[in-house]
Parts: sequence; structure tokens; C-alpha cells
Amino acid sequence: MEPRLKETITKEINPSLKELFGYKSLYMGPKIEKIVLNMGLGLDGNDAKIVSSCQDDLASITGQKPIVTKFRKSIANFKTRKNTNSGLKVTLRKNKMYEFIDRLVNIALPRIKDFRGLNANGFDKFGNYTFGIKEQIIFPEVNFDKVDKIRGLDITIVIKTMKKEHSFELLKRLNFPFKEKGSN
Repeated sequence: MEPRLKETITKEINPSLKELFGYKSLYMGPKIEKIVLNMGLGLDGNDAKIVSSCQDDLASITGQKPIVTKFRKSIANFKTRKNTNSGLKVTLRKNKMYEFIDRLVNIALPRIKDFRGLNANGFDKFGNYTFGIKEQIIFPEVNFDKVDKIRGLDITIVIKTMKKEHSFELLKRLNFPFKEKGSN
């Protein structure tokens, strides 16, 4: 079954973006390619129990098993050793990606305490959007009682587009809660 959000994008959002920006074809518009979720562990990466519990949390959030990332080189000031665990990473594509965006926008982001909106400055020069979440417990899939420590997540939405403004308009139409320009 096709995700609800994917259907909305193909039937409503893409035609409206084509009309707004004057594309010759629907395929010229912005398209979400993948979503990458990153959880840094820092010094806790050496503890197998913590890595395992974080893997379980991230797997329940995304529906996909995360991979363990390693440090590439040793840096004494950061107390890191080459080839030790640094964090966890998940890449979502196709239907899982659309289902994750739907849950993120409609369920998880409204659960953030004192949430005023996402910063619109998170776009890079290629049109990809990156933002951080301070608590992984905003997702209803994570059991609050089993969490040993509250950890943050970095979420990157990779968008194939020509300009930042096109990416911003796509995410805005997907109901991403961006801050207004004049507010703090």
C-alpha cells in the first residue's frame, strides 16, 4: 500500500509547485531522495549495553536497524581512538521515508516541549535540510521507562532540487512547522 504522504505529494504538491515555479515538467520539481538519522554516542560508544539500547531505540523509531559508525582517526583532545564506536546511523528511502516524515511532522514535533518551530536556516547550498532534536523520547515508539539517558538526533532530509527556495517550499507544503521570519 502506498503511503498517504507519497500520494499527497504526487497528486497535490508536485502540480502546485509546477504551477508556482513554472516548471516545464513535474519531474523538474524538488524530490525527496532519502532521510539520514544520526545519533552520536561520544564516550558512551565504548559501552556495549548503551550501544545496544540506542540501537533498539533508533530501530523502533525508524523501523530499520541502524549501523554503528566508527571514528576514522584518533584525537587525544576528544578522547577518541581509531575504529571505536562513535555513533549510529540510519538511511531511510522509498516508503519508509514517507512514513517517517508523516510521523515526524504530525506526531513527534508537536510533542516537543516549548516548540516554536524549525529554523529555516538549516538548508545547505544544495537544498538539503538538516535539523537536530534534543530528545529521542518525542517519538511515541520509544518506551520512556526503558530509556537510560536522553540523547539527541540529527535528521538530514536530502532533496534533489535546483534551488534552496524550492526545497523550502516543498517542506512547507508538507506541513513542516518553520519559524516565521520576524519572530524569535
